[in-house]
Amino acid sequence: MRYELTKDLETGNAIIDQEHKELFRAVNQLLDSCHKGQGRAAMEPAIRFLTNYVDQHFTHEEQLQQMGGYPNRAPHKVFHEEYKKKLKQIVSGIPAAGPSVADLSSLNMHIALLVNHIRSEDKKVGAFLKQK
Repeated sequence: MRYELTKDLETGNAIIDQEHKELFRAVNQLLDSCHKGQGRAAMEPAIRFLTNYVDQHFTHEEQLQQMGGYPNRAPHKVFHEEYKKKLKQIVSGIPAAGPSVADLSSLNMHIALLVNHIRSEDKKVGAFLKQK
């Protein structure tokens, strides 16, 4: 399954939406590597980029929320911290020989969680920031 930033996922904030596109590109690159049966070493650049980019993107979102006075910053930040922690657990558990079906399932479920977060919570942030 490939991920893309469809209209229902756009927040209306150009910065957030562009970063979501980059996140999906990184996720797709990692999933492509997984589906090709590549080993951990071949997947490592995509894993490194994805985990770093998630950190960077969440920091940007939190800064935009703070600057805009978004009232639900605290629970949003909690989601971000838990998401980053779980993502690191998932990718660090991928063995050197490459991912198992269970690894792919876990990664896909975690990505789906992010997509749902974008669809609900990030859209609220975008709508709030547009009013400012």
